[in-house]
Amino acid sequence: MDNSLAAVYLGIFVVFLTFAGWFVFAQVFKTRKNELTISKLEDKFQKQEGTIAEYFELGSIYLKKKLYVQAINQMKKALKAAEAEMALEPMPIPEEAEGAEAEMPVAEPLAPLYNALGYAYFGQEQFDMAIRNYKEALKCKPDYVVALNNLAHAYERKKLPRQALETYEAVLNQDPKNVVAKNRCKSLRRQVVAPG
Repeated sequence: MDNSLAAVYLGIFVVFLTFAGWFVFAQVFKTRKNELTISKLEDKFQKQEGTIAEYFELGSIYLKKKLYVQAINQMKKALKAAEAEMALEPMPIPEEAEGAEAEMPVAEPLAPLYNALGYAYFGQEQFDMAIRNYKEALKCKPDYVVALNNLAHAYERKKLPRQALETYEAVLNQDPKNVVAKNRCKSLRRQVVAPG
C-alpha cells in the first residue's frame, strides 16, 4: 500500500516537472526568438530603412517587453513609412459622380499602427496621447472593436466614466458578446447613475 501511494506521488511529481520543464523551455525559446528578431532588425535599421512590417514587428516585441519608449519610436517610424507609401500609391475610390476619377489613399491599414501606438502611450499612463491615437485608429477603421475597447479603457483610467460607458456601449453595438464591454458597462452604469 505504501509503495503504490509513493508511486502515485512520484508519478504526479514527474508529470508536474514535465509540464514545468516544458513551460520553461517554451518561455526561453520565445524570449530567445524575440531577442534574435530585435538584434536582426536593429542591425538592419543601422544600415538601411526598414519596412512598415519590420517597424511594426519590432515595436510589437518592445510592447510585449513593456519597453514603451522604444515601442513608440518604432510605431512612429512604421506610421511615417505607411503614410509615405500611401502618398506614393493612392488607391482609386469608386466613382460617386459621373466621370469622377478622384483618388484617395486607403487608411484602414493604419488602424493597427495607431492602436499599437495608443497602447504604448497607455502603458506609460499618457492617457491623452493614448486616446488621441485610439481615435485615429477609429478614423481609419470605424468598426475596429479592439481600438474601441482600448479607447473605453483609456477613458476609464482617465476618470471619464460617461465617455467610457458610451464607448463600451459602442463596442457592444458592434460585438454584443464582448465580455469585457458587458462587465465594464454594468460597473460604469452604477458609477454614472450614483452621484459622486
